[in-house]
Amino acid sequence: MTELLELRAVVEAPPDRVAELLLDVRPGGRSPLAAGGEVDEADEGDEFVVVKDGSRMTVSVDRAARSVALQGEWWYRGVTSVEPDPRGSRVIHRIFNVARGNGWAVRFVSRGPLNAAPRSFAETVHRLGEHLGVAAWVVDD
Repeated sequence: MTELLELRAVVEAPPDRVAELLLDVRPGGRSPLAAGGEVDEADEGDEFVVVKDGSRMTVSVDRAARSVALQGEWWYRGVTSVEPDPRGSRVIHRIFNVARGNGWAVRFVSRGPLNAAPRSFAETVHRLGEHLGVAAWVVDD
């Protein structure tokens, strides 16, 4: 697994409060990361597969670590976590290449998602701040 991108933000709310919202990722959940699509009724708990337009996304929530991972079928794995910060919480989003073999092809396929990630992350952070009624912003450190 190779890290391709890391994005960071600050949300002026306690980590447990941010995580409670962020980790509500089942379809219809309150999280800005909430998956769209269908979940098999047998998939209960914090690990489930969402199917949308024929694509499968495996979602794993780790409440103790305040993180959620969304993994596609081939190369993509996005992990978003919440950590303490002097201003409230630090939200970190990392994108990994988890492809086995054919790593050269990932360079071409990943361009779109990697280029879209900063804007998408900024929108997620903005929505977190709105839902929680606090300031939230992307940081460049």
